[in-house]
Amino acid sequence: MSHNTFGHLFRVTTWGESHGPAIGCVVDGCPPGIPLTADEVQLELNRRRPGQSRFTTQRREPDSVEILSGVFEDANGQQVTTGTPIALVIRNVDHRSKDYGDIAQKFRPGHADFTYEAKYGIRDYRGGGRSSARETAMRVAAGAIARKVLGRITIHAGLVQLGPHHIDRNRLDWSTVDANPFFCPDPGSVQGWSDYLDGIRKDGSSVGAVVEVVAIGAPAGLGAPLYAKLDQDLASAMMSINAVKGVEIGEGIAAAALTGEDNADEIRIGADGKPLFVSNHAGGILGGLSTGQPVVCRFAVKPTSSILTPRRTIDRDGNETEIVTKGRHDPCVGIRAVPVGEAMMALVLADQLLRHRAQCGETQS
Repeated sequence: MSHNTFGHLFRVTTWGESHGPAIGCVVDGCPPGIPLTADEVQLELNRRRPGQSRFTTQRREPDSVEILSGVFEDANGQQVTTGTPIALVIRNVDHRSKDYGDIAQKFRPGHADFTYEAKYGIRDYRGGGRSSARETAMRVAAGAIARKVLGRITIHAGLVQLGPHHIDRNRLDWSTVDANPFFCPDPGSVQGWSDYLDGIRKDGSSVGAVVEVVAIGAPAGLGAPLYAKLDQDLASAMMSINAVKGVEIGEGIAAAALTGEDNADEIRIGADGKPLFVSNHAGGILGGLSTGQPVVCRFAVKPTSSILTPRRTIDRDGNETEIVTKGRHDPCVGIRAVPVGEAMMALVLADQLLRHRAQCGETQS
């Protein structure tokens, strides 16, 4: 299997399977001298960790991370990055492979079982193996390191749609995201979402969601005009997350319904003498380059196909049959995709920031 590495200057390679002994990653290209401890990485992993509410899988993984290389004590006794590859590992401790015995010979509709078999001629059916979202824990770990590179850039993310239910943007408050089990930035939607997802969960079904990720404080000029556009890299990053079926930047698909007058983000001079955009339909990116406005990205997550309702399928021998997916599964995988989306935004921006510095030097804006 190729293509397990993401990024150009700030590069992340992940490894491991859902039911293997461990998962891990190697972060290469991180500048030296940045304070970094396992506890800082753990804080981000704890937000993604499974089993924290009735709305996520009850697989009990502590996701305890170890830093194996790439850090050392500086002259002041503080642990910092050395500029060499940073290796991270998480041991898998709560995998129940017996739950997947029935799918060893059957293909789950909506999962990657058939395509992995078609491409490689072999697949790890235990929890999906490499195709499992278990791998995203290492993206979150790497994203914690990327955040250290970003400095003043802050990243927010939250669930803005659960199934057919949207947030009320008049109540949007990013500070409330970690105060509810949905990472929802609208406190007024939480109770209704809870009731709705309880019904989905009790029926043994699942539902999709939309995650919004916003980066504030990115300087103007990150990206490239053609083959390394910032929005291009973001779309690729978000699309690489398991179960994501659509990505949009700024106004996204809705821009097709606007006129040129409505869509154009007019520019004035602010009180500080710097350019001030009146609106942000572009999502903070024009011509592949950041404008200095908030960078806004959304992605749609499909309902997981791990449901208790029998679905028609075939087995490896070509026989038609039915399958019920047992085990511990998320009724909405979009919930735990929120910290993953934050991590991918951080990884893209860290990589783009280092590439920008390499060509243009330090940004003045």
